[in-house]
Amino acid sequence: MIRKVFPALAALALFAVPVRLAAQGMDDPNNKVTGGGVATGWHGRTDVDRRSNAAPSLTEVKFVAMGDGFHATMGPAAIFWRDQDTAGGNYHVVATFTQTKAPMHPEAYGLFLGGSDLDGKNQRYTYFLVRQDGKFLVKRRIGDSTAVVTTGERGGWAANDAVVKADSATGKATNELSVLVKDGTVTFSVNGKAVYTAKASDLDVAGIVGYRVNHNLDVHLSAIGIHKI
Repeated sequence: MIRKVFPALAALALFAVPVRLAAQGMDDPNNKVTGGGVATGWHGRTDVDRRSNAAPSLTEVKFVAMGDGFHATMGPAAIFWRDQDTAGGNYHVVATFTQTKAPMHPEAYGLFLGGSDLDGKNQRYTYFLVRQDGKFLVKRRIGDSTAVVTTGERGGWAANDAVVKADSATGKATNELSVLVKDGTVTFSVNGKAVYTAKASDLDVAGIVGYRVNHNLDVHLSAIGIHKI
């Protein structure tokens, strides 16, 4: 009996090594960004890195004015905002995003709204994102925690034909995201098509509006249009 068990254990150990090494090979560290920093008049905040339990420096992302909009070159994920870009009551916000390169795996970009204490420990906002595989997501940030709003596949991601998928050859995709807050209802739209609605009372909707761009993306962003209704 002993002679039979030991070879089996040895085989399992040998099998485990390549599996573990393969998993390590799939690791996707933050890209190194040259000339990092945030455009004049703007603020930024990076997500806490789970491995170090610390927020990377803003020098590890690059958010610059370009043409009529901005361009984000990312290492870690981050949000970007201006203090004057606020919205409350009934309003409509819209911006267009162009992913210019394909990341290692699907990563997301989009808008956030209802932002408060964005530099502090009690930061709050609602964010609306799309990614290159044709899916969208609505989540809330509450301090160091997040809460998924949409229901879908793993992590709340939901597929919708309104989301333009990235070109398989170039990695490029352009999507317009908009959010309408009116009479207690929030409507999230992609390229003019409503993809999700929720009660305003269930979200953070009054406050600062800005961009969110995730890890290792290269994205061109139009100026955000904020329209009081």
